[in-house]
Amino acid sequence: MTNSVDKLASRGIWLVLAALLAILWTVNATAQEDAGGAGPTFAEGDVIDYDNLDAIRPFLPEEFWNNRDFFFYPGMQLEIGPFYRDYSPAPAYNAKTEQYKGQPRVGPGNSLENYVAGQPFPMEEIDCEGDPQAGTKIMWNFDYRWQGAGNTATFFYSYWDRGEELPLYYEGDGKAVFLSHRVEPEYDPQKGDVFRGEKRKNAFGVEVVAPFDARGIMLMSYRYKSADRPVAEAKNDDTWVYVPTLRRVRRISTAQRTDSISGTDFTFDDLNSFAGIVPQYRWECLGEMDMLAPSNTKVQGFPYNRDHNFGPYGLSFADDRWEMRKVVKVRFYPNNADHPYHHKDIYLDKQTLHALYSFAYDQKQELWKIIWHNKRWSEDELTPDWYEGWKDVEKPMNQRIVSDIIANVQTGTGNRIEFWDAHGSPFKSKGKIRRYIDIGRLTKGR
Repeated sequence: MTNSVDKLASRGIWLVLAALLAILWTVNATAQEDAGGAGPTFAEGDVIDYDNLDAIRPFLPEEFWNNRDFFFYPGMQLEIGPFYRDYSPAPAYNAKTEQYKGQPRVGPGNSLENYVAGQPFPMEEIDCEGDPQAGTKIMWNFDYRWQGAGNTATFFYSYWDRGEELPLYYEGDGKAVFLSHRVEPEYDPQKGDVFRGEKRKNAFGVEVVAPFDARGIMLMSYRYKSADRPVAEAKNDDTWVYVPTLRRVRRISTAQRTDSISGTDFTFDDLNSFAGIVPQYRWECLGEMDMLAPSNTKVQGFPYNRDHNFGPYGLSFADDRWEMRKVVKVRFYPNNADHPYHHKDIYLDKQTLHALYSFAYDQKQELWKIIWHNKRWSEDELTPDWYEGWKDVEKPMNQRIVSDIIANVQTGTGNRIEFWDAHGSPFKSKGKIRRYIDIGRLTKGR
């Protein structure tokens, strides 16, 4: 009799525990649904201020939310823009995607083979969960996303330390030109190359005009087509800098791409969240989600306006328009053991392939840097005659990144790069391209 009572009591305890676990599971599931699965509680046209930030938390990366004091502040007015607006690229780019569909493939060492122009791997066909090469394919799409013929902009580069803007800054002009894989039909006879026999993918130049003691610094960088091949077959970037105080051109080591730029928190490869070489990393696709982010600014920042409020840390886009976007999350691990990052997580807009947010982790796997971006749509004229079409590309149909911000969460420092007038119109002639990318131009007349 005693054994039967004991058994019943024991069974009763287990039933109670099971019931409690069921209740806890239900509560937890409900909480998760309320946090992220029930849909947004805001709509287009709403304004999010500092007192109702919890409404947008489910649609932000958790690392961003955990460091929100850098980005959100009393007095902010965050406007909710359209949900899932169509930012399709130019018809000329889509035509090349369709023309060469099925031809590109991932080769040894995450290399890219048989690519000519357009999007290498149609995003709607990439299986993030089932394809072990999904992360690599997405990053090749990122590398060859639609950006017009290159980039032309004036820039302002500011330094911030725990809410104080430091006197150190840079102003200047930057230009990039894509020398291969172009979509304009005039380059079809050379399979997308601007010049016959071209070995470079692109060239990028910078000239500093202020402050006075930095005026005249010039940079030119080449990235080669072979960078798409396995690392053992690739030619690394060539970069040259003219230093006025030395009156000479210095060559920058490739290893310096992962060093800080002039004492800032940025490295060269942090620009646009990733400006590195795809096969030098291992890539994973970590999933897809809906996310809120700046996608089409209503702000006229530098060079139009120097007085816009970027928050008390100088690192915020909270006084602007944000939109709901379909997002894919990828992670890289460097192949180089000397790389400063253990890994970086990058959240990419699934349609435009522009980065929304990225999070760099140090070798201790602790969060180190948060990088995010503002953008501008070519079809909305924030300023007149900003980004016009050209031969064979009548409408650029281009979403441009127009500002990068980086916050070092370990030190409280950060940097903001503004280039609100950035556009991708081509040079007027091949002769102008040749003259601009000539290394001799760095010292001509000096």
